[in-house]
Amino acid sequence: MTVGELLKEQSERLRLELLSGEKSLGRRIMVADLNRPGLALSGFLDRFRAERVQIFGNGEQAYCHKADHKKIAEALLAMLERPDLPCVIVTHNAPVPAPLSQACKKHGVPLLRSAYDTTTLTGELSEALEARLAPTTTAHGVLVDVYGLGVLIQGDAGIGKSECALELLKRGHILVADDAVQIQHRRGGYLRGSCHEPLKNHMEVRGLGVIDIKLLFGIGAILDRTRIELAIKLEPWNAATAYDRTGLETKKLTILDVEIPLLRIPVSPGRNLAVLIEVAALNQRLSSQGYFSAENFNQRLIERMKTKERAG
Repeated sequence: MTVGELLKEQSERLRLELLSGEKSLGRRIMVADLNRPGLALSGFLDRFRAERVQIFGNGEQAYCHKADHKKIAEALLAMLERPDLPCVIVTHNAPVPAPLSQACKKHGVPLLRSAYDTTTLTGELSEALEARLAPTTTAHGVLVDVYGLGVLIQGDAGIGKSECALELLKRGHILVADDAVQIQHRRGGYLRGSCHEPLKNHMEVRGLGVIDIKLLFGIGAILDRTRIELAIKLEPWNAATAYDRTGLETKKLTILDVEIPLLRIPVSPGRNLAVLIEVAALNQRLSSQGYFSAENFNQRLIERMKTKERAG
């Protein structure tokens, strides 16, 4: 992402204006983290994170105004000469200290100003940068929010993923994406799923074609994004395949280096997949709170057998 793209996409939301550096808008922003210079303004550049967007809040601005003009000018020149430094943003719509403006012009660093206070700007800007720069992939499947839990439903073509999601919608759950699910590895080590813009609010069902979920079910049936916490793989029923019947077997699906629980559900006539997925979502919520039904049941059986052995 370039500084020019940041301005184009976020100038209104972040209340940004470009003060100088029009010719350097091609500088690239490579990380979502931000940096407040702090010690770098005193000339201490060890571990200075030049690759980050530099934020000048009230503290940095006051230091630039009150410090010795020659020393602060030297420190700013040394700080901004780094070619990987993307840009500088001054907050609070404050007047730009002269040494900072001069150093930006000398090294061709884009100088921006925001009307927001520092806390608001850093929060909003971090979210915007992470949305653009987070590792992203696309998975084939359907993403549905079931009882507040993001469930990724996958399986071979024609297995019934969309029909299952349609039944879940009728039962009051929420569609996020159909067919192509955009997945991001977000800060904190979790996955967030959303829908590519051309497919948003739509679902393709064999025999019906493409349907508009928003128009058919209302605005409450769609969601822009959700945290993916469970994956379900629908598989054709095969009598020769061994399926877990106790719940003690744990499988994981790894996406973008993040593991999420995986359940394999065989598809056969008469099985209500929507109900099974509802129960799976509720059971996963219990597991996330530290209650494991299968393990607790197994432990009770073991204790019962031990009691009978002692009685015998």
